[in-house]
Amino acid sequence: MRVVVVGQGYVGLPLAIRAAEVGHQVIGYDVNARRVKSLAAGESYVEDVSSERLNRALARGTYRPSELARDCGGFDVAVVTVPTPLQEGTPDLSYIEESAHTLARFLRPGATVILESTTYPGTTEELFAPILENGSGLSAGADFHLGYSPERIDPGNAVWGFQQTPKVVSGVDAASLKAVESFYGELVDTTVPVRSPKEAELAKLLENTFRHVNIALVNEIAMFARHLDIDVWQAIEAASSKPFGFMKFTPGPGVGGHCLPIDPSYLSWRVQRELGQNFRFVELANDINSHMPEYVTRRVIDALNTKRRSVNGSRVLLLGLAYKKNTGDARESPSVRIAQLLLDMGAKVRAADPHVVESIKVDARLVRVEPTKRELAAAELVVLITDHDSFDYEMVKEHASFVLDCRNRLSGPTVEVL
Repeated sequence: MRVVVVGQGYVGLPLAIRAAEVGHQVIGYDVNARRVKSLAAGESYVEDVSSERLNRALARGTYRPSELARDCGGFDVAVVTVPTPLQEGTPDLSYIEESAHTLARFLRPGATVILESTTYPGTTEELFAPILENGSGLSAGADFHLGYSPERIDPGNAVWGFQQTPKVVSGVDAASLKAVESFYGELVDTTVPVRSPKEAELAKLLENTFRHVNIALVNEIAMFARHLDIDVWQAIEAASSKPFGFMKFTPGPGVGGHCLPIDPSYLSWRVQRELGQNFRFVELANDINSHMPEYVTRRVIDALNTKRRSVNGSRVLLLGLAYKKNTGDARESPSVRIAQLLLDMGAKVRAADPHVVESIKVDARLVRVEPTKRELAAAELVVLITDHDSFDYEMVKEHASFVLDCRNRLSGPTVEVL
């Protein structure tokens, strides 16, 4: 089949390459010309798709990146994997809307359109479908298949990749569900059909809200435990020995990526708008997790104070800019917020991250460096924010005069954990 994947980021590129590998003719459509140029040159910027895999797909001619809308024409299946950010607490669905307008121009009877972007329940049928119908003159269900299948990409996960992770699938009617399930059935090991797009949309938000709330719980416990002189990390390890009724979550400097800082708020927004009620769990979790960078910054201040140093003028080295270990994904990363707070206080902030290669929105005063012995030794304080396996932790312990470890990766007399 001719498949169009709209959006070639952390979600769209793995999907596009997998579809190409099973034999479909895939167009990877993205309005970002720099990304398209990189992909056409065989250079992958997503850890889950190696440059080798990308080049094989390009060489076979089953995958072609493009920034031209006209290349979307003639599709049998189109999948939308574009971002859905928040703008001042309100869902920004402009990328979904633009994608729908583009695809509507080329929509033909019998084709299948699938939305994967995370959003609130009702988006597929109440927003996405009308744009496709108005732009094409066709009716969802009667003339073309339409469904929703939430993305479950976990960047850098070596065990649960795109193919191995069960795929929730849905359709606006029985024929649409069959078409959507048939498409993904070739790409993944397991599909999980649900009654309608609304259940699939809610399933995605439920998954991420569950994680968001539990991370907030352990973050707040970690702050209290320190003042109570309790080793929260040891307590969590002990609790996780229980083989039932407990799932291990660990504290950290904050949440990042597209999912946790954003997705639960979609559900909260929908509940408030439709029911006039507050989703208190989400609002509380947002408050705790969004303020963890401020807590880390206070810990930096305290640590420097013990050395009779002020933040202003101190040299601080941040290890890790990505929000998640072993990835280059810096979207909504707490590292960026921590760096900005310290810079505003007058600190000389330097940051090391071998994985983050794409440009990120950060203060120009932040200096990117390699985590060398000299850099470690020159810093009054080293803050381990993202525990990439590529960091030399023995070297960090040997040459850093003091370390604030936000991931419980280090130990010793010069290390203080979150």
